[in-house]
Amino acid sequence: MKRFFSLSYLSLFLAVTTACPVLAQKAVSTGQAIQYIKLANTLRALDKPQDAINLLERALPAVRGKDRYWEAVTYELLGLAYYENSNTENADYYLKLARSRYEKLRYVASAWGVNELIRELSGKNLYAGIQFGASDVKLVIFKTRYESDFYEKDIKTRIQVPNVSFVADATNSLKAGQDALKVCLDSIRHYNIPAERIFIVFSNEMKEGLARTPATKKMLYDQLSRALSNSSLRIDTTLSTHREAELFTVGSIPRKVWPTTSALNIGSDATAGGYFDPNRTFHPIELPVGVNTLVSRIENKRSLSTDAFKREAQRVVKAVADTALGPRFKTRGTGLQNRRTVGLGGDVAWALVTYLHPEKSGTTAVAISMEDVDQFKKRVMDDYQALTHPDVKQIADALTRTKAEQEIRTVRNQVGEKQLIAGVLWLEAIMKTYSTPSVPKRFVFIRNADIGWVTGKFLETISGEYESTIARGALYTR
Repeated sequence: MKRFFSLSYLSLFLAVTTACPVLAQKAVSTGQAIQYIKLANTLRALDKPQDAINLLERALPAVRGKDRYWEAVTYELLGLAYYENSNTENADYYLKLARSRYEKLRYVASAWGVNELIRELSGKNLYAGIQFGASDVKLVIFKTRYESDFYEKDIKTRIQVPNVSFVADATNSLKAGQDALKVCLDSIRHYNIPAERIFIVFSNEMKEGLARTPATKKMLYDQLSRALSNSSLRIDTTLSTHREAELFTVGSIPRKVWPTTSALNIGSDATAGGYFDPNRTFHPIELPVGVNTLVSRIENKRSLSTDAFKREAQRVVKAVADTALGPRFKTRGTGLQNRRTVGLGGDVAWALVTYLHPEKSGTTAVAISMEDVDQFKKRVMDDYQALTHPDVKQIADALTRTKAEQEIRTVRNQVGEKQLIAGVLWLEAIMKTYSTPSVPKRFVFIRNADIGWVTGKFLETISGEYESTIARGALYTR
């Protein structure tokens, strides 16, 4: 009822002001202009942008050059109203005027906020990350969005070029790596992303693998750098396990749940993650143990049959969990132990969700229970072929069904049987170690966590810029 009377009143007001030239005249004082500005903002909320524009244009002469603050506000609201009226050219024009006025007033936070709107209109909130891994090249292009006092990511495109094994055979993989880099750069060029918003990096796994042959590492860096089309682009080769774990947490775990959530990525050659304390200090947990390192330890330079591998895997994984995982977890302090949710990344968690819950293809966060792990382990050990060919016919939504089929094929191509055997045993050990009787844990698979640390690089940077801007802006508010 209240909304009905409000709309009726506004409709009557607009009808009268349109019909009566005296009431439709331009504002003659700052006070009257403010009334028009306030009403225009209400009209925007009621999806009447053109009526808002009309009122703002009548308010503008009374404040232009006379009250710099209300002039800036009027330009800002005109920009927003034009954007809502699908006129991006005028929206950009007025928002830039507003930004300029706020900057002259030294209202830093307001100028920053308007600049974010301009970036949104121009598509300049797009970022790209290219990751050279030990056996593949990944690209992610994503858009940032500001939400609840921090930035989140909206992934627009991701590409993975598999079977580029730099560590195992760097010289022969160079051409494949250059070709993969070209594919990634062509995709970035399509989005017109500037160089300062492109992050190219050697993953820590690749860096550590090449550390044994520094000459090969330098050769790879030099040759790949020459393939960069923009001379201002650089490849970062300095990423440490600690830093990668920190950026992975930033990129994978929404900041609003940091107080209750830790992160853990089960990689090929390492398992790493951690958590942020209330002071935003990162506390890592790192183990030089991943799915591929476990497979190597189990095989121990042999070529075991599948049955023999299963038997040996259970012995090896238990030994690693008892001697490395358990003690490391206990020494990380109560901060890690008290966080009740663990955000998981890595191929084994991805495979579990893909094979057991294909209907959740595309879902960003999927809970993984101990019952899921028990079922997955049993089927990996006893019914591998059926597990890796799940029936998706029961998925009613055609788009979800297509996504599930594509994801199943991708997982089958990337994660082999022995990797799943070692991986599920390691996941089981991790979940049992993390879940104490006093603090049971909830485990959640985070989709796209494998490029979480690439996106984390930018999310960390722009969130920091926002917070410092707001802090500076607070010094100049009246």
